[in-house]
Amino acid sequence: MTSALDFTSGSSLLAAYGALAVLLVTFAEAGLLVVGFFVPGDTLLFPAGVLCASAPTAATHHGPYLTLWQVLLCAAVGSLVGTQVGFLIGRHGGQALLSRSRSARLKSVAVRSEDLLDRYGQRKAIVLSRFVPMVRTVLGPLAGALRVPVRTFTLWQVVGGLLWTQTTVLAGYALGASVPGIDNYLLPVVLGLVVLTTLPLLLSKRRSSGSGER
Repeated sequence: MTSALDFTSGSSLLAAYGALAVLLVTFAEAGLLVVGFFVPGDTLLFPAGVLCASAPTAATHHGPYLTLWQVLLCAAVGSLVGTQVGFLIGRHGGQALLSRSRSARLKSVAVRSEDLLDRYGQRKAIVLSRFVPMVRTVLGPLAGALRVPVRTFTLWQVVGGLLWTQTTVLAGYALGASVPGIDNYLLPVVLGLVVLTTLPLLLSKRRSSGSGER
């Protein structure tokens, strides 16, 4: 029932809306700054790939039938368009939005994103940010607010967006195709993925804190 739908759960969204959920969630995560913190990214794309490989059996248990090409296309379009929208929002009022926000979480991730830009340079940071939860939500608006050139941002966000969406979906597909019945254990798989994707950020923050204390 739609009344029980959990909009923060990738599996729940996939069960209700199929590939359309991939399009809408990747757009929201990348393009809608505040909303993007509360919708799944990796936790939607990876299970979508798994369910593509295990269909049509998975369709019986998890909702609409998912085809690989549809999921890949929806993931790419949603993420690329959403990120560009986020960049334009940041370019036309991002600094004011960040300064008015009372969210400590938002400001903390904004600082991490700015550190990423300073440490790796614009091109590499734009690509790398795609693989870091929450940072990929903030970096677009932040890059716009910091006046990163439109051409530079557009080119490298497309490169990073395609790498992230396609490899994440295909990794899920490969796992689903090689491990029968893995779709029945999506929750622990997704939790493991979240740990793996956030670990580099946590280690980077710890190194930064350690260097600051010395």
